[in-house]
Amino acid sequence: MPETQEFVATGRRKTSVARIHMTSGNGKIDINGRSFEDYFPTVSLQNVVLQPLQTAKMVNAYDLSINASGGGNVRSTLKTEGMLRRDPRMKERKKSGQPGARKRFQFSKR
Repeated sequence: MPETQEFVATGRRKTSVARIHMTSGNGKIDINGRSFEDYFPTVSLQNVVLQPLQTAKMVNAYDLSINASGGGNVRSTLKTEGMLRRDPRMKERKKSGQPGARKRFQFSKR
């Protein structure tokens, strides 16, 4: 039985998490148990998902299984295109003595 290579990666932004399992295959993409074309109905959204694979010239080389809620050998190519970035912005925590992160309770002078 031949060994199949599997790559597992995680991407995060705020509280969202996307996990991907990438195995050698013929280009089948499943997102949350649904087909790629069903999950992203417009061509422009499909192109955004396929852009890293098209940049690396590996569109039909791997099967992708993606679980989304809420780089490999071609890392340098994808990094120059800006596809390997994590957005570090998070929701600011609520502070004590205030109703929110920045908002203050109403001030009364008298």
